[in-house]
Amino acid sequence: MKKSMDLYNYDLIDLTHSFQDACHDKDFKDFVYNLNVKEEVLMHYTSNLKDAFVEHKNCKNCKGLSSCKNKLNGYIYTPIKDNNIISFSYFACSKKIQENKLNEYKKNLDIFDMPKEIKEASLKNTYKDDKNRIPIIKYFKEFIDNYNNDTKPKGIYLTGSFGSGKTYLIAALFNEMAKKGVNSVLVYYPEFLRNLKASFNTNYNEKFNILMKSPMLLLDDIGAENCSNWSRDEVLGPILQYRMENNLPTFFTSNLTLDELETALSTTTSGVDKLKARRIIERIKQLTVTLELVSKNRRG
Repeated sequence: MKKSMDLYNYDLIDLTHSFQDACHDKDFKDFVYNLNVKEEVLMHYTSNLKDAFVEHKNCKNCKGLSSCKNKLNGYIYTPIKDNNIISFSYFACSKKIQENKLNEYKKNLDIFDMPKEIKEASLKNTYKDDKNRIPIIKYFKEFIDNYNNDTKPKGIYLTGSFGSGKTYLIAALFNEMAKKGVNSVLVYYPEFLRNLKASFNTNYNEKFNILMKSPMLLLDDIGAENCSNWSRDEVLGPILQYRMENNLPTFFTSNLTLDELETALSTTTSGVDKLKARRIIERIKQLTVTLELVSKNRRG
């Protein structure tokens, strides 16, 4: 019994010395005593308190999340008083909370078969050295100003050279609208068609309806797909018809002009049908204004 008591006293002395040594740092001492917990309790948590103190000190000198020195980026190891017991947990720092608020709008964007980085597209980060972009950005401003519950401006059929930034520009607009609470869908159209066809026995209708009914829609790189009667008459036609009847803004990017797209849509493995292709083009014209972006290739 005496031996166990001696060991207890030895451990207590060791805990006391460790805590007192740590308290030689005035800032640490102020930090732990602000918890309003008795010293004999505090000394049992010296190691954890030192870790928490270091992380709180890191936060005071932090210049941004990219330079965060804490164990979990954007989080602070924090002591929590619970009567005379201390527990520890991670809490988001002010910069992390602000980042989360800024990124909240991304929940309003659904992206299919496109790089996730497209969610970072921003109008303020678009290249300003290209006068060919001015009409597009001007239209974006008019679109944002005029979009409300009663008014739905037309979308854009944006044609132009490969790598000129067409998709990025439209995505930047969609991000701006997402910040205003408007839901939108962006799809790389050729790949989406392949995925849709593969989902006949699973969630085909769900995928189809998402495109048909989304408040805003981008069909990216239309005309690059292998056109078939099914993709033209069973998919594209009904989607455009529904969106036209319900005044839902619809955007397209393509390397093809509308005349070239009409030619592409008229030819399938089943033959040539100019009438059905013409109907698709007429729907696109009803849904959009046509703008062109011819610029240098900014990819890679």
